[in-house]
Amino acid sequence: MSPAKKIVVTAALTGVAANRKQCPHLPYTPAEIAAEAKRAHDAGAAIVHIHGREDDGRPSFRPELFAEIRDRIRADGPVLLNFSTGAIGLSMDERTAHIRRAPPEMAALNMGSMNYAIYSEKAKKFHFEAVFHNSFPEIVQCVTALAESGVRPELECFDLGHIGNTRPLVDLGLLKDPLQFSLILGVLGGIPASTRNLVTMQASLPPRAIWQVIGIGDEQWPLVAAALSMGGNVRVGMEDNFYLSAGIMARSNGDLVEKAVRMARDVGLEPASAPEAREMLGLGGGRAS
Repeated sequence: MSPAKKIVVTAALTGVAANRKQCPHLPYTPAEIAAEAKRAHDAGAAIVHIHGREDDGRPSFRPELFAEIRDRIRADGPVLLNFSTGAIGLSMDERTAHIRRAPPEMAALNMGSMNYAIYSEKAKKFHFEAVFHNSFPEIVQCVTALAESGVRPELECFDLGHIGNTRPLVDLGLLKDPLQFSLILGVLGGIPASTRNLVTMQASLPPRAIWQVIGIGDEQWPLVAAALSMGGNVRVGMEDNFYLSAGIMARSNGDLVEKAVRMARDVGLEPASAPEAREMLGLGGGRAS
C-alpha cells in the first residue's frame, strides 16, 4: 500500500476580533498563546498563525511581545510560525516591525483593500465594521519587509480580485514560486462562503500555487471538507470559528485541529509534521533566525 498523501493543517490561535465574552477559551497572553500552539501542534497542526494581544485582549503589534511569543512557542517544539501583518489604522512600518524583530517562517500578506465587518442578523446590527486598507504601495512595502527578513509571504485573498492582485508583484519579481495562497471565504465584505465560490477561487490560482482554505464561522467545516477533496490544505482555529458542531464550543484550538485531522483521515489523508510541511511548502531546512 502506498503511503497516505499529506496535507498541511494550520491553526489560527486567537485573531483580534473575538473576545472572551464570546469564547472564554481564547488565549491572550504569550504564555496562553504558546500553550495553545502546543495543543494545536500535538493534535496535528504543522503551522500556527499568530496575532498579538495584550494581557487584557487588546490587539498588539509590539515587537517585543511577538518575540516573547516566538521564543515560548519554539521552546515547546518544531511547529512553524506564521505571524499576522493585518491591522486597521496602523502604518505598514508598524504592521511589520515585529517581523524584523522576530522573524517567523512565514507571515500573512493581505492582498487587497476591503470593507471588513461582522453583522448579526439576530441583533440587527454590526458588531464590527471598518475599511481594511491595503493599497498596492502598502502591499509592496509589506512584501519587501518580509523578503528582507527571509520570511515567506502567505497571500491572504478575501475575494477573486485579491488573487489577481498578485500578478503585478510576480511581474515585478517581488513574489516568486512557490506562491502560497490562503483562500478566505465568509468574511462580510469578501467572497461569501460556499463550495462553488471555493472552486472558482481555486481555479483562478496560478500554476504550481500552494493553497489552503480558511472558512469563517459556521461554514468552516463544509469548506474544510471541500478543500480536502480538492487537494488543498486547511486552516482551523479560534480566530475563525469556535464550534466543533452546532452548539458545541471547542475548549481549545487542539479540539478544532483534532476534528480537521479526523476529517482528513476519513478520506485517506494524513497531517504533515512540521518538518514535512517545511519541505512541502519549500521553506528550506532551517528556522528563520
